[in-house]
Amino acid sequence: MTAEKKVDPFKPQQPIIPGVSSSDAKAKPEPPASSPDPGAPQQGTPLPINLIAVAVGALIILVAVVFWSRSSNPKPALASADSTGSAPSEPAATIKSAPSLPTGPGPVATTEELAKPWSAKRFLFRNSITGQPQPALVVRLPRGEYWGFSLVEPFGSCELEFVTDLDKLKTDYGFRADHPMVGDPCNHTVYDLLRYGGGASSDDLVRGVIVQGSGIRPPMAIEIRANGKEIMAVREE
Repeated sequence: MTAEKKVDPFKPQQPIIPGVSSSDAKAKPEPPASSPDPGAPQQGTPLPINLIAVAVGALIILVAVVFWSRSSNPKPALASADSTGSAPSEPAATIKSAPSLPTGPGPVATTEELAKPWSAKRFLFRNSITGQPQPALVVRLPRGEYWGFSLVEPFGSCELEFVTDLDKLKTDYGFRADHPMVGDPCNHTVYDLLRYGGGASSDDLVRGVIVQGSGIRPPMAIEIRANGKEIMAVREE
C-alpha cells in the first residue's frame, strides 16, 4: 500500500499550475520599506514657524533699505532748481578800463575840453632826464590863458592835487580861499596859480606861489601852446 502524505493544516499546499514550477510559484518576499529621514521635511508638511518669521524679517529689512536709499539721494530736479535760483538773473556788468592819458610833448587837450575857467585835464609828460612819463595837469585860468605844471612835488615824490572844492581846502588844509588851489597832501602846502613865485633861479617867476606850508618852490612848470583847437605841451621847466 502506498503511504499517504500527511498534510500540515498550518501550511496549505500551493496549487499546481501547468508550466510553472513549484519554486517559481513561491512568492518572493517584498523588500522592507526604507524609513524616512527625520531631518527632511515631509511632502505636504507645513514649514516651521521660525523659518517663516526669518523670511518676513528679511523682507522688512530689504524694504527699509530701499526706502532709505531713495530718500537720502538728492533729486536732480530740485538741485538744478536751487542752482538756477542762486545764479544772478543778469550778467555782471563789464568793468570799463580807464582811458589812456595823452602823453607830451605833443597835444594833450582841446580847447573844447578846457572851455570854462578853472577847467583842467590830466596828462603825462616825459621827464627830460629819466624819459619816464609823469603825471601833469593843464588848467584854463579865468583870463583865458592855459597853465601846465607837473603833479610831482618839487624835489619830492608826493603827488599834488588840484582842489576845486573850497570846503575841502578848509577842512583838509585849513586854508580859506575864494578860488581853486593846488595842494600837497603830504605836507599840506597850498599853491596859488593866480600868483607868481620864485622858479629855478632867482630871476624866474613861476605861477603857483606858496601861500601856506613848508614847500620849497612852486610846482614845476610845463610850457603850453594853443595850436588851433589843440592844446600842446611843449617842454618842462
